[in-house]
Amino acid sequence: MIYLDNSATTRQYDEVTDRMADIQRNNFGNPSSLHSMGFEAGNVLFDARETMRRLLPEDGRIVFNSGGTESDNTAIFGACRKMHRRADKIITTSLEHPAVLEACKRLQENGFEVVYLPSDVDGYVEPQALKAMLDERTALVTMMTVNNEVGTIEPVLPCCRIVREFNKEHGTQILFHTDAVQAFGKIDFSDAPFDMISLSGHKFHGPKGVGALYIRKGLTIPPYIVGGGQENGYRSSTENVPGIAGISLAAEKSCENLMEKQHHIAEVNDYLRKAIFNEIPDVMLNGYEEQGMSLEDYGTRCPSVLNISFLGTRGEVLLHTLEQDGIFVSTGSACASHHTGDSHVLQAMSLTHKEIEGAIRFSFSEFNTVEEMDFVIDRLKKAVTRFRRLGSFR
Repeated sequence: MIYLDNSATTRQYDEVTDRMADIQRNNFGNPSSLHSMGFEAGNVLFDARETMRRLLPEDGRIVFNSGGTESDNTAIFGACRKMHRRADKIITTSLEHPAVLEACKRLQENGFEVVYLPSDVDGYVEPQALKAMLDERTALVTMMTVNNEVGTIEPVLPCCRIVREFNKEHGTQILFHTDAVQAFGKIDFSDAPFDMISLSGHKFHGPKGVGALYIRKGLTIPPYIVGGGQENGYRSSTENVPGIAGISLAAEKSCENLMEKQHHIAEVNDYLRKAIFNEIPDVMLNGYEEQGMSLEDYGTRCPSVLNISFLGTRGEVLLHTLEQDGIFVSTGSACASHHTGDSHVLQAMSLTHKEIEGAIRFSFSEFNTVEEMDFVIDRLKKAVTRFRRLGSFR
């Protein structure tokens, strides 16, 4: 098996699986219980939170939850509830994950104005477009760090600085949130200046159904889920202790030797890209060719993603053909796979219907190798050639 759908989900580290199983067997107490088993479970939560704090900006609050979608919803609804007496405007982009877009849509139905900044042909949003739209009615700016379909590293750093400068000049408190679900574990966030950061464990070799929201020191937002007051009142519900232990260990392991891992992934990514362009005619790269590895490298492509349109084909057919050879890829975001119609990200990048229909997303992890890519290109070339020969493109 050659797994190239790591933007959809990653294989859990074996150490994470072992750690979670040990807790499920031997440390299954409720951390809110007053007896020793509850105390021991509480220690697991404390250690996990401290691990996450070391990997994120200093002194911020870590709220564990069910994943990236809940983190995005909590940040967006929480920020707008906090600011609604003064502000009723949200600025986001046309490229965001449905967890952001649908939350913004809900708020728009409830009277908020939502501004969707446009994308260029590489999936990049110009910071000056944000600057032009800021005003004293703005409550929140929410922008993803790395695009989940084409891998573009968005200019979240300069955009956050623009918001900070506007706040300073106008005495406002516009909040800045970034969906870092596709970025954490690939990019260093330890010095990031953002107010809120969304994470999801299964995107960096942790468990599914577990995520975290970072909230900077000094900022409070209303809770999204209320009840028993867990997570210091920010997220009620008995904590998923094994999952929280798993996400913290996965975060620690994925950030170890981070640049070394990213250089390896970039090599694999570049090898496949060059082989595709050398071996298969009529293909088109969606997004940037140059790869980047930090928040400062905006306007480049994260090494974890490669999106290519094979003109004259249908991506869904190529996906299932490759699957027969044990190669797993994607045609786009897994979270939008049940929706009909073209990818909203590729549409925002001005691709035509036929260019979108032939698009395949290859997404990589530290476990992929250059040697695997030789097999991938061989089977991919055969699949594309066969499809084009049949002449079945609509």
